[in-house]
Amino acid sequence: MKLVILGGGGFRVPLVHGALLRDTADRRVTEVVLHDTDGARLDVMRQVLAAQAALHPAAATAPPTVTATTDLDAALAGTDFVFSAMRVGGVEGRTADERIALDLGLLGQETTGPGGVGYGLRTVPVALDVAERVRRLAPDAWVINFTNPAGLVTQAMQTVLGERVVGICDSPLGLAKRAAGALGHDLDDLEIDYAGLNHLGWLTGLRHDGRDLLPDLLADDAALGAIEEGQLFGTDWLRSLGSLPNEYLFYYYFTRDAIAQITGAPQTRGEYLVGQQADFYAGVAAAPEQAWQRWDSVRRDRNATYMQETREGDDGQSHERAEADVEGGGYEGVALALMAAIARDEPARLILNVRNGGAVAGLPDDAVVEVPCRVDAAGPVPVTVSPLPGHALGLVQQVKAVDEIVIRAAVERSRSLAVQAFALHPLVDSVTVAREVLTAYESRLPDFYGSLS
Repeated sequence: MKLVILGGGGFRVPLVHGALLRDTADRRVTEVVLHDTDGARLDVMRQVLAAQAALHPAAATAPPTVTATTDLDAALAGTDFVFSAMRVGGVEGRTADERIALDLGLLGQETTGPGGVGYGLRTVPVALDVAERVRRLAPDAWVINFTNPAGLVTQAMQTVLGERVVGICDSPLGLAKRAAGALGHDLDDLEIDYAGLNHLGWLTGLRHDGRDLLPDLLADDAALGAIEEGQLFGTDWLRSLGSLPNEYLFYYYFTRDAIAQITGAPQTRGEYLVGQQADFYAGVAAAPEQAWQRWDSVRRDRNATYMQETREGDDGQSHERAEADVEGGGYEGVALALMAAIARDEPARLILNVRNGGAVAGLPDDAVVEVPCRVDAAGPVPVTVSPLPGHALGLVQQVKAVDEIVIRAAVERSRSLAVQAFALHPLVDSVTVAREVLTAYESRLPDFYGSLS
């Protein structure tokens, strides 16, 4: 099978390649094509993947061949799967998503709040172009979307390719695994009740033989306080909610705290990554024999500092991420399990971004939601989940409405709709500020926003 990775020069590509190297089953991926608009980054990533393959234990099956190209049509032609991990605007675009909002007193985060709206506005046109090319060059391919904002981008691409576009994220599965482990269970033995949107969902139940075990965890101070979510949200707040929120809900429940912590840091996450990535790519280009060692060292540092602004305790000190979370990765495992379920008919249960179809009450059928699914050769099918409580459903409905406006604004190149998307987001508190946010984007990134009218 052929797999195309869009954003193939990106730092996370070795995570997917490593999962493929560990997959020795029949009908596996035999050909990987990396596509990126930056040829220099592609060259570096080929060096890293070659070193990674050389370090992998010998197996009965040969590792997949890896080629790279800046020609999108050549990459997509005849592929079986497309893994989309593009970052439109690069890391520099991410710094704009963070700094523009922060400079106006708003949350500056790449997928949540005004930053997510800005990111979506410049990404949707590119994602739709990719979808049109897939329809023309590989009409039977499945697209696995990790490009952020993942739910919004998946929904946009589904307007072209239908349900053959599936969004993935590692956050909800990581949450469910931590909760199951705290209860002394393997996640495979439990039924997951989780619902919402990408980066906006809640774990409302974990059932074993029909009995919900989540109340036991919520009642156990020691067990609840030991997991990432207990430290992030506080045990009292989790018990008040009666559920475990996705980590990104920190930005909604503790908005002022998050803004204070981000602005109090010497640099934003994006600014940190600009320097780190420049050093990494330049270092590998200069010393290719150190490609793998450099990549692995940077990976550990990136994982350890992920969402660091959310881990400051009441004493002003940041708590460290659990070693399992630092090492875990996650999304590459979801991607591989999804591909295996479809291509090899190996049934799997995964939390995915898929068309709602009535799974989440109160949202349109064509809205992309994040819910547990059963997956086989026919693709993913959402399972029944519990209705979201009113406060959660209201937030989800408002953010989904903004997603849909972002897609319209990007397609119609409408400045008026773009302002509306910013202004109606629950983390933007003024129409005046919404206009200022868009004006700042137009000034800072005119290639992406200058054509709005």
